[in-house]
Amino acid sequence: MRRRAVSAVAAASALLLAAGCASGDSGGGDSAGAAASPAPSTSVSGSPAPAEETPPAKGTAKVVRTVAEGLKSPWGLAPLPGGGGLLVGSRDEGTITLVDEKSGAKTEVGEVPGVSAAGEGGLLGLALSPDHAADRMIYAYFTSASDNRVVRMRYDPDRPEGERLGAPDTVFRGIPKGMIHNGGRIAFGPDGMLYVGTGESGREGLSQDRKSLGGKILRLTPEGEPAPGNPFPDSPVYSYGHRNVQGLAWDAKQRLFAAEFGQNTWDELNAIVPGGNYGWPEVEGDAHESAYRDPVAQWPTDQASPSGIAYAEGSVWMAGLRGQRLWRIPLKGTERSADPQAFLTEKYGRLRTVVAAGGDKLWVTTSNTDGRGAPKSGDDRVLEVEVS
Repeated sequence: MRRRAVSAVAAASALLLAAGCASGDSGGGDSAGAAASPAPSTSVSGSPAPAEETPPAKGTAKVVRTVAEGLKSPWGLAPLPGGGGLLVGSRDEGTITLVDEKSGAKTEVGEVPGVSAAGEGGLLGLALSPDHAADRMIYAYFTSASDNRVVRMRYDPDRPEGERLGAPDTVFRGIPKGMIHNGGRIAFGPDGMLYVGTGESGREGLSQDRKSLGGKILRLTPEGEPAPGNPFPDSPVYSYGHRNVQGLAWDAKQRLFAAEFGQNTWDELNAIVPGGNYGWPEVEGDAHESAYRDPVAQWPTDQASPSGIAYAEGSVWMAGLRGQRLWRIPLKGTERSADPQAFLTEKYGRLRTVVAAGGDKLWVTTSNTDGRGAPKSGDDRVLEVEVS
């Protein structure tokens, strides 16, 4: 297998980019190649749209409060509309818990049938249907005995505790599974389509194979069909050449960003374009080759191991597992406008999921009971974080 070396200039640049940080896990990023510049945006009248505001180079992040404690291996988190609580999935137990966002009280919603938790697999991402107010559907990505798949279940808050999930309807199946790199993040985009981040399950060749579902971002209809307008005919594949996609989020202009693990050198935040090739396993980090897309930002793997991401206050906020910190990446368009900043470094252990909570607030979960952390009293937690 060919692995291109990162140039000395790129390496020095990335180390400067990561300055102001502190510690590690294993993760990283892949991707590569000179990214094409996006076309200039225009207004409805055809005249140039107003210039995008650039956030300040320096921001802030502070924990306002601990919302809930005592969660076991939390992974997915989906806020119910209207302050109805936070649905939190347990990777290892295969259960979903409702957390009251005001009191922190926990109520078991139910167990997702068919979850086979092992290694990095189990009950992973959660997302609410775009029509959740009407259909009460919860989507879940999980590892089964044979594959990774996406199901949807009706949520009935009026049923007894532990019995509030309807029978799962399999929306999409056949995503490769492994002891590592199962992907797992799912999210509905501004277009109403379901985006699914997958991993290459430890089999690197899958990432460049557009016929494989491993090492990809998939774009599906809510029913699990390839979404209209996908870049490859009759295919769910939206982008490829990923190692293990762990975070998906859109900015205020509806542009998609994704975080993913690298191998031994660079973890990444990428700006995703339809049909883009992000390089794994041919490249890891910046490559400056036209065949591949370079990341927006990259980090040594001991400073990130990125997981969930969210967009707020002009920046992408990225959780770090091994890095045990929250990264702020300020943006101007699809490029970073200043060096990333690290917050909460080693204060709460491994950080798994970040979800926008409205305005300048985020929900952030810790991940210290997942077999790789050092749990403390009260772990795992949901934190409310105020950012700027």
